[in-house]
Amino acid sequence: MYVPKHFSVVDRDSLDRVIRDNPFGLLVGAAGGAPFATHLPFLLDGDRLLAHVARGNPHWRAIDGTTEMLAVFSGPHAYVSPRWYEPGPAVPTWNYVAVHVYGAPRIIEDAASVHALLDRLVGEYEAGAWTLGGQDPDYIDRMMRGIVAFEMPLARIEGKFKLSQNRSAEDRRRVAGELADSGGAADRQLGRLMADREGAE
Repeated sequence: MYVPKHFSVVDRDSLDRVIRDNPFGLLVGAAGGAPFATHLPFLLDGDRLLAHVARGNPHWRAIDGTTEMLAVFSGPHAYVSPRWYEPGPAVPTWNYVAVHVYGAPRIIEDAASVHALLDRLVGEYEAGAWTLGGQDPDYIDRMMRGIVAFEMPLARIEGKFKLSQNRSAEDRRRVAGELADSGGAADRQLGRLMADREGAE
């Protein structure tokens, strides 16, 4: 990912928070010699990502524990109008947050480990309202045979928070304020993030 120095974020807590707040990511690899991508919910577990794909998805056949893949997570993003800057030459742009994780995924073969992974995923999103344990075990076993679970150790992680850092402090405050007052939820979230980071500096 192209990351100019002033947009780079290396603080691991900040990057982990983006992944946890936006766990529906994009796994990018190759299949049949061409780029291939799969949209997946991930679970961040320390220094690894956990997920699964449908067995019918050819993506899993490239998972061998040595071939590097990329997981992409997108945080809040929004259009930024040049009208929001102090007077002077300016052009429209887009502010956004992105985290890229690189690693060589490996398949989780053990049925008990796969079940434990699914149990954790369900627990993360259901918060106890629906559980694997409350379902027919034979049905769950059949469903498990239709997926391929994997873990992806984090070999490298990049963060890009493009939040108008290339503009003046006043411009950044104006942009954050305009976004915070927007009718769009993602715009407001980005505005709050900009204001929080500005206040922390």
